[in-house]
Formats: sequence, structure tokens, C-alpha cells
Amino acid sequence: MKKRIIPLLLVAILTVLTGCGTSSGNSSSGGTSSSTPDKKVTLNILAAGTLTVPFKQVDEAFQKKYPNVTVHPQFGGSVKMVKQVTDLKQPADLVAVADYTVIPKYMFGSNGQQKYADWYVGFASNEITFVYTNQSKGHDKITPDNWYQVLAEKGVQIGRSNPDTDPSGYQTLQMLNLAEKYYKAPDLAKNILANAPATNIRDTETELLSALQAGQIDYLAIYKSDALQHGLKYLQLPAQINLSDPKYADSYKEANVQTKNGNLTGMPIVYALTIPNNAANADWAQKYAAFLFGPEGQAIFQKDGFGMLPKPYANDVSKVPSSLSSLVSSWPQK
Repeated sequence: MKKRIIPLLLVAILTVLTGCGTSSGNSSSGGTSSSTPDKKVTLNILAAGTLTVPFKQVDEAFQKKYPNVTVHPQFGGSVKMVKQVTDLKQPADLVAVADYTVIPKYMFGSNGQQKYADWYVGFASNEITFVYTNQSKGHDKITPDNWYQVLAEKGVQIGRSNPDTDPSGYQTLQMLNLAEKYYKAPDLAKNILANAPATNIRDTETELLSALQAGQIDYLAIYKSDALQHGLKYLQLPAQINLSDPKYADSYKEANVQTKNGNLTGMPIVYALTIPNNAANADWAQKYAAFLFGPEGQAIFQKDGFGMLPKPYANDVSKVPSSLSSLVSSWPQK
């Protein structure tokens, strides 16, 4: 009887050891179990409104690759999205904004505030423009040379986003500021903004696309990527004023606009993301970021009209999670 019990004990011991070995092989490098391939995960992402189209496409491709993950995105003005985390304490696994400076300003714990991040990575660029349709007043005569005169004509209705909550709102003001100098037209901004009253302002400019297409407004200040995504006519403004080209970074700094969040200086438009330090699913957020930085994610952004960086830029490579460090490069001297 004892001879038969001993082999049974050995089998039981081997079974337990084998099971432990399997469990260890599935654990994540960070020591948590949330990245195991079969565990159901909901990834909460807060992002700029102009990222809606490409992020939904990235979400779909990511979920196809990782069927256990459900991406739950929320889109809005970049400053508003960041404040959802810092002020309203909304849980977020990843935050993406249309102006990289928003992250350090509100999430790095300056002025004694709680610290939510210490790194960010820029992954795409864009430019400010005005879109319009065949219903727009002056659509048949507007050109890249006379646009500021057409937009200032009596009766023209212009939509824009809130400069206190959304980067494109203050970037539009910065662009108009630069345009005054470029075209030597001192009243350019004042004359155009007279046709863009508070009733034509929304938290994010994408909320006004339906108003433009319905003919309720004639022109909408927005990013070029949105123009291409929605098949809209747009103005190809000079690189010296549209905030698209790092080559003009020094001259962009000449544009200063006052908002409820302080005085904001013009700079090249670069979208950036970070993972809050209290993210519940940081490991999966890293996988998402890696997917976005990779060939498939970057191809989606290029198709949707965004400018591509030579390689995603990190403000501090040493602070970027190790799983992402090989995918990024140091931010060019600002």
C-alpha cells in the first residue's frame, strides 16, 4: 500500500510545480498580473478632440490584436481632458493632448500641486488652417493670399474652439498674431475675431463641424488633419504662421496670447501622450503607446492627415518606461 502512495504523491507534487511554472511564464515584467493575455482589461483613455478619428482606428486595430482589451476613449479639449485627471480625479490609463506643453504644465506637480507624470512623448504634428464648404460666403474667391480679407468681410460667420480649454483655440489666436506681422496688417486678428463671437465658440472645434456642413457658419479654425479626414476645403497657410514647422520655432515664439490659463507663447504643434503615475493599467497603456508609436499606428496617423516626426520625441528618455525607450528619441533642442 505504501509503495502505491509514494508515486501518487510525486505526481501531485509535479503537477503543482508545473502549474506554478505556467503561471510565472504569463506574468508581466512589472510584477503585476493585469497584462496577462486572457485577463479582461478596460483601458481608459482621455484624448484631444482632434484625435477622435485616428484613435478610434488605433483602438480597433489594438483590440483586434489583444481581444481581451476594451478601449474606452473620451475626447475633448486637451486642457479639459488633463484637468479631468488632475482636478476631478478621473481615472485614466493614458492621456493624449494636442499641445505637448499641456502635460508638464498641469501634470508635473508644479507650484506644489500633486504630481501625475514626469515624462511625455510627442508622436505627431499638425497645422492650423481654416476649412470651408461651397456654401461658405466668399468660397469662390478666397485664396491663400487674400483669406484674411475674406474672413473679415461683413456677414461672415467663423467658428473656433475655446482658447481657455483647447489648444487649437489659442493656437488659432497665435496664428492670427503671426499673420499680422507676416502680412503687415495690424488689425488682421481684430477684424477676423469680430466675425467669431462667443456664440461660435465650443470646447473643441470638432463640435462645430456639423454647423459648418449645415451652413450655420462659413469658416472654421481647425487642424489640417480634420480637413483631410472630413474631405473639406481648406487654406494652405504659410508655414511661417501655421505653427507646423520646427524650423520656424523661434519666430513662432513671437506670438503671445492671453488666456485664463496665463500667457501662452507660440510653438510648433506636436501631439503628445503620457501615462499617469496612478494608472490602473499602466502595463497595457504601455502596450497601447508602443502600438501607436509602431508602424501600424503611425500609418493610421499619416493616412488621417497628421504630420510624422522622424521618431517619437521624449522630453526625458530616462524617465520613459523601459518598454517604450527603444521606440523614442530625445526631444530636439527647444
